Amino acid sequence: MNRWLLWLPLVLFSLFFGAVATGLMMPKDNIIESKMVGKPMPSFALPAAIEQRPGLSSADLARGKPTLLNIFASWCLPCIAEAPQLLALQRAGVEINAIASRDTPEDVANFLNRWGNPYTRIGSDTTSRVQLEIGSSGVPETFVIDGNGIIVHQHIGDIRQDDIAMIKKLLEDAG
Repeated sequence: MNRWLLWLPLVLFSLFFGAVATGLMMPKDNIIESKMVGKPMPSFALPAAIEQRPGLSSADLARGKPTLLNIFASWCLPCIAEAPQLLALQRAGVEINAIASRDTPEDVANFLNRWGNPYTRIGSDTTSRVQLEIGSSGVPETFVIDGNGIIVHQHIGDIRQDDIAMIKKLLEDAG
């Protein structure tokens, strides 16, 4: 029995090493599945982020027409990178609403003056309460909302040029 006890540390180490090696060799799942896709937009009403645009409520997203809901912030560098794509979508007739996350009216106005304003409505979410309720974990994120206020798709990160066709197709299918 003493010989068996001598081998126990080696057996335990081998089991530990095997478990770690298996975990390292398994492919990672980099896709984040949203728990809100297919569900109605939570009820909210946000004040206007700037004087030139009205605030945003969940009722504004359920008026019979598919829309985009973009979560952005003036301090967000990827939000600057996606600004030209949002303007292109707006020029193509896409209604885009927004939530400004953890921002001041002055900073939002400066951001929009510098990078363009594709938004119909902009709600101010200074505490990120609404952002978190809809399943957004950061900025930028964009949601495709059908005409009944149901979340159809969540795009995590900035919208790039090669994402525009997919987003237009999702909006068309949501109509």
